[in-house]
Amino acid sequence: MTGMMRVPRSRGAFCGLLLILLGAWGGLIPFIGPHFHYAYTPDTSWTYTSGRLLLEVVPGAGAVLGGLIVLASRNRPTAMFGAWLAALSGAWFAVGGVLSTLWTSNGLSAAGTPVGGTAARVAEQVGFFTGLGIVIAFLAALAMGRFAVVGVREARIMDREQEAREQELAAEASRAPAAVSTPATVTAPATVTAPATVATPATVRTPAAVSPDAAAEDESVTSDEAGVPDDDASPAESDAEAPRKVNVTS
Repeated sequence: MTGMMRVPRSRGAFCGLLLILLGAWGGLIPFIGPHFHYAYTPDTSWTYTSGRLLLEVVPGAGAVLGGLIVLASRNRPTAMFGAWLAALSGAWFAVGGVLSTLWTSNGLSAAGTPVGGTAARVAEQVGFFTGLGIVIAFLAALAMGRFAVVGVREARIMDREQEAREQELAAEASRAPAAVSTPATVTAPATVTAPATVATPATVRTPAAVSPDAAAEDESVTSDEAGVPDDDASPAESDAEAPRKVNVTS
């Protein structure tokens, strides 16, 4: 796309140069024409009027500027803009004198009246306005047509530029080192589960402190149990075990 926007400067050289010359002619002739008796009223050299400014100086400057753009630009849209500017300037040269009757108070052209005989008046009308404007518009249209097409030479240039870009990209790709693959991420070892908490042994209760009175009672009970014969014991055993009581008679 970038290649299609570019055009060689030679494409608009001829039209651009002629547009510059014709625009300069149109802007200067009302001031230097009276030297050669080729003028509109007032037929004096270097006399400024608003009609000359609007109908000759302004379109002449537009044609010169458009011709410079057409001549120097290498960008297609920019060159087309210059051609359009020159074409509009030429159209204003051709019809500006007629349209100026719309804003003048006396209904006459703001450019004035041509001086001289019939042939001189025709030549002045053609050279100052009508003929000059038509030629400028024609050259501008010719330039636009040349800029609107893509020539064979331009197509070849674009193909060569495309090939050069492809070769440059291929060379850069070949010079670039191969991408080094990053090592695989080492997986962290699994977390070791802590051993289960060992339950502490149940707290051993210490025997309650025994009071002295309770100890005495326990001893008396124990002694009583020792003196009471077992019901299941045989009479012999109980007699043997029981102490013999001796009755002493006084």
